Amino acid sequence: MNYFNQATIDTFLPCKTPKAWIDKALKSIDILLLDHAHCEKKAASAAISFMYRKSTEYPELLLRMSKIAREELVHFEQVLGILKKRNIEYRLLSESRYVKELKKHVRTSEEGRLVDTLIIGAFIEARSCERFGAIAPFLDEELQKFYLGLLASEQRHFTIYLKFAQQFATEGIEHHIKRFATLEKHLIESPDIEFRFHSGV
Repeated sequence: MNYFNQATIDTFLPCKTPKAWIDKALKSIDILLLDHAHCEKKAASAAISFMYRKSTEYPELLLRMSKIAREELVHFEQVLGILKKRNIEYRLLSESRYVKELKKHVRTSEEGRLVDTLIIGAFIEARSCERFGAIAPFLDEELQKFYLGLLASEQRHFTIYLKFAQQFATEGIEHHIKRFATLEKHLIESPDIEFRFHSGV
């Protein structure tokens, strides 16, 4: 299967967001917005880190990740604006287990580390898009409009990460996508000790 040509977020993700997460999110809007801000900042940082990898051999990667970093920072600023408008003080939150657990399964070879990190990026963007869409119908008008407005960029970022994962791999990436999909499903559906944007139940 050519994942770049055929994958959609619905077919790529191994499960949908559980209703229990949506119910908790609606009771924890402050934390949802705070962690969303942190996620956008981390996404920009991740894109910038890719700009230092393979940038001479693959100038397209340099350009694409620069654009993603700028988009993520714009989103970060937009969430900061919403926090300020709602009198929610920006503060640090403990990191969720989602990315930490996914990164534990990254291969150690140079190619494996690069490809796996790109696959993880695709999962993060795909899950973010899916969650924006899942919770938007239950939010107030301002947040609903904002979250639905993010869907196109998250879909585009997912496609870009997946494209580069396939481009940099010397063999098929289907096995590695399935490997991370199994873990991602567990992280989304199993109980979590803290509510975060990418947390489990």
